[in-house]
Amino acid sequence: MQADEWKCVMVIDKELPVGVIANTAGILGITVGKELPEQVGKDVKDASGTQHRGIIEKPVPVLQGNPESLRKLREKFNCSEYADVIMVDFSDVAQGCRTYSEWMDKAATIPEEDLRYLGLAICGPVKQVNRLTGNLPLLR
Repeated sequence: MQADEWKCVMVIDKELPVGVIANTAGILGITVGKELPEQVGKDVKDASGTQHRGIIEKPVPVLQGNPESLRKLREKFNCSEYADVIMVDFSDVAQGCRTYSEWMDKAATIPEEDLRYLGLAICGPVKQVNRLTGNLPLLR
């Protein structure tokens, strides 16, 4: 997908402590980079010749949500209308685990409806992402 045809946003629970918000954004961002490596630009050299790793080529607005709005957004990905949209979720259960294997084991015992979503990253065609998130304010 060409850079001008897609959009990526994060929606994070505004009531979380600032450290959990930062952790959620970091985890979502790393996973988006894995899913969309072509959206990360080339490395850049500054005027001193120091090289800086490429970053995502477009802004990623961080929007505010709450547990209910995150749940409703997450549920929309069960229909075919959003098949072209990549959604990454991060839950309270994942955040509470110390290792990935602990997360895998714990997730296998908890039904989806019992997860509390802390944040979502939503990336895809501009119109679809706007339809999903266009009414949400920036997280400030």
